[in-house]
Amino acid sequence: MPKNNSHFYFFFVILIIQLFSCKKNTTPITPPPVGPPPFNETSLKVNDISNGFTYYAINISPEIKISFSAPIDHNTVSGNLFLKNDAGSAVSLAVSYENDSTIVLKPSSPLSFITKYSLAVGTGLKSKKGAVLQSAVSATIITAIDSTDKFSRISDSALLTLVQQQTFKYFWDFGHPTSGMARERNSSGDICTTGGTGFGIMSILAGINRKFISRTDGLNRVQKIVSFYKDKCTAYHGAYAHWINGATGATVPFSQVDDGADLVETSYLI
Repeated sequence: MPKNNSHFYFFFVILIIQLFSCKKNTTPITPPPVGPPPFNETSLKVNDISNGFTYYAINISPEIKISFSAPIDHNTVSGNLFLKNDAGSAVSLAVSYENDSTIVLKPSSPLSFITKYSLAVGTGLKSKKGAVLQSAVSATIITAIDSTDKFSRISDSALLTLVQQQTFKYFWDFGHPTSGMARERNSSGDICTTGGTGFGIMSILAGINRKFISRTDGLNRVQKIVSFYKDKCTAYHGAYAHWINGATGATVPFSQVDDGADLVETSYLI
């Protein structure tokens, strides 16, 4: 073979190899399937009032409306929408729809007064096209106080009389049976207080004036108290101890009385 033909053949082979090695892959790439874009909550109202995500003083039978940016798949509402109380117990809800994209909720039975409830919508909620809720929704609902009357209505004058009478009854009915003194509190047993007894004597005067007791009954109670101090109790330079045993008249030191605080006082006097 001539030399020039040999060179031509060599370069032809090289060209063919390069053409086949550089051939691009023309196989089409199939893109992954694309679903509908996520949707969002657009509005939350309680009793037709929009106040963000915290609602105070709400009545016990509220209407809650939650609107979204896409029509809702009703089959995905159950299991993705809850109203719970502070203890975590779910409230039974009646669910309806104002339109394809607004859910209306009403408690099946009245809520409790002065109670905090948590409303939650999970991301498992879907649109009719299969889109998922982009972000979970949560809100707090706090119910109002029960404003109905708990007692019979009375006039201001009758109310004043009732307050005076009930105050008097603490000192009169709960006075120590032996000494007539006022107890420190309803759980203090025999421990009576000199200061409280002074209030009790003043209440006896008001009780006589308001005719809660007779003058004779009031006088007998005061004489009982005064005689007990005179005959049973120890006076310290003319003053009596703050706490006294109402059965014996013995002085009760501050360090022996548990009033719920750290006791550092040691004085016996008022």
